[in-house]
This record gives sequence, C-alpha cells and structure tokens, in this order.
Amino acid sequence: MANYTIDGIDFDYVMIPTAKTKVLMIKSPSGFLGCGYFDVQVANRVGDAVAIVTGVQDAEQMLAAKIVRASDRAQELGVREGMSGKEALLLIHRGS
Repeated sequence: MANYTIDGIDFDYVMIPTAKTKVLMIKSPSGFLGCGYFDVQVANRVGDAVAIVTGVQDAEQMLAAKIVRASDRAQELGVREGMSGKEALLLIHRGS
C-alpha cells in the first residue's frame, strides 16, 4: 500500500499483481475507486461506496478514466457513470 495525494488529500493506493493482471484500488475512509476486478453487487450488499473504472494500469489512469459502474451508496454521494475517476473519488471522500 502506498500513500497517494490528490488535491491535497491523502489516499491509500493499492496495486496487487495477479498472474494475468493487476487489482487496483484508491481508498478513502468512506469508500474507494477500484478497477473492474471488483463487484459492485457485493458493495451494494454491505453498503460500501465504490466506483469502478476499467482498462487501467495505474493510479493516474484510474483518475482519468470514466466511471462504468457505481454502487448504490456511491450514487447517493453523487457519483455517476461517465464522470472521471478523480471526480468520483473526491465525492466518495466527502461522504466520510
């Protein structure tokens, strides 16, 4: 896990290599921005705020990519499909 600063706010950045790809997450105390490896259905069951981007290889790409899915809690915080990962992550963070 590494520290990652966005607009003066510290987040936890996690990159876990697998045999075929990487699992990526930028975590806030109130939720996270994740890669397509994550299942929004599970986030909905437990009430987590999660926004998903796909086709990314690192944190910079995650922040620039468009949201393709968002959990119910993330949507309550204002996250919408098509917004940037950065916009979504900052909305999730403000929800804490």
